[in-house]
Amino acid sequence: MVRDPSREPEPPPVEEVLDALADDAARRIVAALTEPKTASELSEECDIPLSTTYRKLEKLTDAALLSESTDIRRDGQHTARYSVSFDAVTVSVDDGAENDEDRREFDVAFSRPERTRDERLADLWSELREET
Repeated sequence: MVRDPSREPEPPPVEEVLDALADDAARRIVAALTEPKTASELSEECDIPLSTTYRKLEKLTDAALLSESTDIRRDGQHTARYSVSFDAVTVSVDDGAENDEDRREFDVAFSRPERTRDERLADLWSELREET
């Protein structure tokens, strides 16, 4: 399965992003992702139990902070790899003028890296697999 939250039209709720980043283990995972890695590699590198690593990866991916891709292998043993899907996350507070109430609203915005040729090819492969 391939999950790339950066392709979603709307960002996730600000609470979901802040909740994911409030967790120390999740922040260690993000910091360790200098290149795409598997859950096992992250578990070992961050000294986090594998079951916990999977839960954190799920939470970070749902919050649009990570992308999940699949390494296709000839032997059929495909492997999920995770990578950071943002350059920057900005949380802002609006002045409340856009809504009818006098309360301020929080907003989250992402600055995303440009997709590489390999990532675009992986997207095409994933779409093809979903159609068959």
